[in-house]
This record gives sequence, structure tokens and C-alpha cells, in this order.
Amino acid sequence: MTTMIRVGVLNDMGDGPDTPGDITDWLRREVEAVQAAGRLDAEVEFIHAWGLGLPSGTAEAVERAFMQLVRQDAALIVGPAIGDNALAATPWVEREQVPTINWAGAERGRGEWMFHLQVGSHEDESLVMARHLKAIGATRVGVVFDESPIGTRHLQYLEDEARIIGLEIIATEGISPLAEDAAGKVERVLASRPQGFVYLGLGLSAPAVARPLAASGWRGPRIMNTAGLRGYHGDFAAACDGWIYIDMHSDANRTLTALRARMDVPPQAAVWAAKGHDIGRLAAEGLARARDFTREGVKTGLEQVKWLPAAEGEEGTLLGFGIQDRGALHGRYLVLRQWVNGVTVEVGKE
Repeated sequence: MTTMIRVGVLNDMGDGPDTPGDITDWLRREVEAVQAAGRLDAEVEFIHAWGLGLPSGTAEAVERAFMQLVRQDAALIVGPAIGDNALAATPWVEREQVPTINWAGAERGRGEWMFHLQVGSHEDESLVMARHLKAIGATRVGVVFDESPIGTRHLQYLEDEARIIGLEIIATEGISPLAEDAAGKVERVLASRPQGFVYLGLGLSAPAVARPLAASGWRGPRIMNTAGLRGYHGDFAAACDGWIYIDMHSDANRTLTALRARMDVPPQAAVWAAKGHDIGRLAAEGLARARDFTREGVKTGLEQVKWLPAAEGEEGTLLGFGIQDRGALHGRYLVLRQWVNGVTVEVGKE
């Protein structure tokens, strides 16, 4: 009898099948690749659960979705995608002892059973931003940040790095992650006469910061965390024109270049292809390397995934885990890019 493995797909960005952000096709693509290579002779069934999580929804909705997958005997769960929800989910994952790969930005969203593909990093991004501002001579900076676990975590690491490298944070203003009007906050930051302007958060409130900043006529450098990835959809890129941000893909990454050529991926979809490839590869390789398909066996299989070329990050970034290593990306996986007239441009690359 052919073994059947159930892989749960946990979507925390909506409450039903029409929710964007489904990664099933990428998971299936990489699973079929290891099956075709004769490295996985089991069948894989993908099962789904949805729960609108933070900040628009609740952590409880994500927990209900997670438990649906647990009760359906998922041997591996992939999700959630938002940092606040990954932080909330980590204790549930450890309690239920189900190997889970989240693809969020929360380094603390890791444990014995909780694995992490970094789509950004609450901890690393702020260091990259601080060092860039210092390098271009913007040594006095003002900050608007989301009053949320994501925003406050970013701010903590920005402040820590600023003290080390001699960057002066001269003003900070907190806003709701769902704020639609931040004009007063922006005005107070500008009153401190910063040389650089920083936004930190999930990104829903970023246009509310960017619009009054643009209207003020202030011309200094402005930078945000991976909130800038929202520029790939809707009118975010127009609202945040000129902003530098942290992205997850580089034009020079050869793994991504080859993937885009094979699948005819357009430039605006490159970052999502990179993420999809990497999370699919991790799940598929974990299953292929498992000695058995119990939850313990799959966890051990994930620990054996090492030194695979990543599509995310700069050329040379590697994918893998270890016995006490739950962060998948190793190397220069954060890439500075900028929104210019609706197009994302890699910073410092001609």
C-alpha cells in the first residue's frame, strides 16, 4: 500500500479559499520534483485551513485553523506568513509537536518544532537599514513605527544598532498598524530636522506616512522594512515612490534567474517566485530526507536539509536547517531595493 502524507497549508491572510497568498502550487511543484527523481515514493495530500490573523483579524482565528490541520493528521504544516501570527503560533506548534514552517519575519517564531523561512527579519532588517543610512551620511534620523510586535521589535533593533554605529535617532512616533492618517506624526518627526526618515511596521499604515512626507516637500532619504513588499500590489508603490525598502530578491541571484527563465516569471512576480521556490524546496526536501513520515520523522528530515541554493537573497544565499538551527536562509538574504515610478530597482546595482 502506498504511503499517504498529509501536508497542511495554513493561510493567516484571510478566512476562505479565495484568500490571496496560497502557496500550494509551489509546494506541489517541488514535491513532484523529488517524486519524479525517485527520492519520495509516498503520495502527498495537501489540506487547507484559513484564519484571518493579526493585525486585521485575531490570533484565535489562526489557532483554530492550525488545530483543524492538527486534527486532520498533518505530518507537516506550512504557515503562517505574518510575523505577529508566527509569534503567537510558536507555543501551539511546540505543544502539539507538529513540524511547521512559517514564512514570516519573526526570528522568535522558532522552536524545536517551529521552523522558519525568513521573509524578512524583525531583527536583521533594522541593522541593514541603519548601516545604509550611516553609509550615505544620514546620521540624524526620525522614525514612525507601528505600535505592534512587528513595529516595536524593529525599533528596538534599530535603536540598538544606532548606538553601536553612531546613528542618532532624534524622534520616534508610534501609530496604529491600521492608521490611515499619520500627518500629525510625520509633522512632529520633521520638526526635529532629521537627515533620514524611517518607517517600521507591517505596511498597512505606510502610505499614511508616505503621503504627508511627500506633500511636505522634504527631500531626504526615506527607508522602510519589508513593508515595502506591498508595492507589488495596488497603489502602494505610487504612494511610496522614492522609498528604499528591504526586499527578498536580487537581480543577480542565478537560482532565481534560472527559475524565472524556466517558468517565464515577469519581473514584478520575481520575489514571490523566489519565496515560493524556497518554501516548496524546504518542504519537499524535508519529506524526501525523512526516514519515516511520523511527525518526529519529518522533523528529523527537515534538520537534514542543508546547503541548497536559495532563490531569495543575493547570489550565494543558502537554504538549510540543523539540529538546533531553525532559520532557513544563510548569507546575504536581505536586499535593498527602491520604488521608482512604480518599478522596483536594486540599490547600488547598475
